[in-house]
Amino acid sequence: MRAHMTVSSFAKGGDGGGPPECDKIYHSDEDEMVVALSTGWYDQGSRCLKNIRINANEKSVLSKVVDECDSVNGCDMDYDFQPQCRNNVVDASPAVWKALRIRKAKGDYVITWSDA
Repeated sequence: MRAHMTVSSFAKGGDGGGPPECDKIYHSDEDEMVVALSTGWYDQGSRCLKNIRINANEKSVLSKVVDECDSVNGCDMDYDFQPQCRNNVVDASPAVWKALRIRKAKGDYVITWSDA
């Protein structure tokens, strides 16, 4: 599927807010390749803790789904009241960006992804 990859922190104190929905634990931004998917792709948690394959920049990586990027209601206080995600977002940890050799400064990068 074609998507926009954005960068997010899944670490304690990071911009992701509270711990991810799937496992309720924080993840290292630099060492763990984890993602949050838009509401429709998150599919009520059916992809929780499963890997997806992200393709970009002529590279491919596996990343674990740990959270939802809410594209229906937006985020609550735990997530800094951030606005709704678009329906086509893979919100990825800095480790994913690094593995794909994409500069995080871009902030939004077109990728494709599939279930692993």
